[in-house]
Amino acid sequence: MKYLLPGALAVSTFCLGFAQSPIETDLVVSHGLVVTMDSERHVISDGAVAIQGDTIQEIGPSTEITARYRSKRVIDAQGALILPGLINGHTHLPMSLFRGLAEDRALQDWLKNYIFPAEARNVTPDFVVWGTRLSLLEMIRGGTTTVADMYYFEDDIARAVKSAGMRGVLGETIIGFPAPDNKTSEAAFAYVKRFLDSWNHDPLITPAVAPHAIYTCPEDLLKRSAALAREYRAPILMHIAEAYPEVESSRREHGASPVQYLARIGVLGPDLTGAHCVWLDDSDIRTLKEHQVGCSYNPSSNMKTAAGVMPAPALLAAGVAVGIGSDGAASNNNQDMFEEMDLAPKLQKLARMDPTALPAEQVVAMATIVGARALHMDKQIGSLEPSKKADLILIDIS
Repeated sequence: MKYLLPGALAVSTFCLGFAQSPIETDLVVSHGLVVTMDSERHVISDGAVAIQGDTIQEIGPSTEITARYRSKRVIDAQGALILPGLINGHTHLPMSLFRGLAEDRALQDWLKNYIFPAEARNVTPDFVVWGTRLSLLEMIRGGTTTVADMYYFEDDIARAVKSAGMRGVLGETIIGFPAPDNKTSEAAFAYVKRFLDSWNHDPLITPAVAPHAIYTCPEDLLKRSAALAREYRAPILMHIAEAYPEVESSRREHGASPVQYLARIGVLGPDLTGAHCVWLDDSDIRTLKEHQVGCSYNPSSNMKTAAGVMPAPALLAAGVAVGIGSDGAASNNNQDMFEEMDLAPKLQKLARMDPTALPAEQVVAMATIVGARALHMDKQIGSLEPSKKADLILIDIS
């Protein structure tokens, strides 16, 4: 954005010797290589970002921004890349404390025989707080500024995320058996309502409703979860079609794929982000697009549990917003978005025997602006543009 003056006024101002007073601002980050990830993918080789409060005021060449703004604080980003903060589209933050548990297991075996029992024995508010803090530390060191999480005791997770200064889309998990925090479905829905009421207008925390999956939630829970989310205009986070046994059981029990079943019962919608979305056919992809569902591609997790390879190129080609996530550290075993950005295209290239299957620019977009779109937050975050939130990172490239 540039400040332009009408020609006559510009001349008269120059002749009278007047100078425009510098604009006061809180922070200027200057002399970096700015990769905006805006719609035209503007890159500024010696660029600067002016920030007031938590909002971007202006982006442009360093010479212009530093002349136009007088800042309380200046960061010299010489030798650094200035990039939108990375968006981790799916994880379970406290599971950093389960890192390395139950290696070399398929998803259903891993979940039912190891993870669910371990959660029943160990997950408490204290466990959740410390596991979340560990994951947040790892994420901050790795350039993540926004995280989508679904777990238990989500109110405690929200406080930890907010105190770390990160942005979170945080969903309290609803599941069809006694959970560590809520032993009945009625207790779970009461908790979720309190959670939504507490965080509904927070500047950093977006509270969400998170029915776990179709294989752990009966239809009534799925419908009630979606209805509650829409009553509060809250996002829905959910695992969808992660491994083939889920597809088999869905066809056997519901006569449809997981995606078609969720569409039929009214759960799919533009407020939903589906984690994994691995086992999809062309009809499923069209349905996700029609319902404006966002998806999270979690390559490390899918590789570790041998769940399969998400058809990310086909989803993107169809116009579905696909972000990137780490999943929980227990199925990864870390929270490193740069590792996910490295593996995401490699897995697609290998699976399709096509070196162009997922280009580098597309991967960066998936971790930033397209990831924001997958969480239905692209008006606020995901690119460096005036009036958007000033979620940015510096990467040393010197």
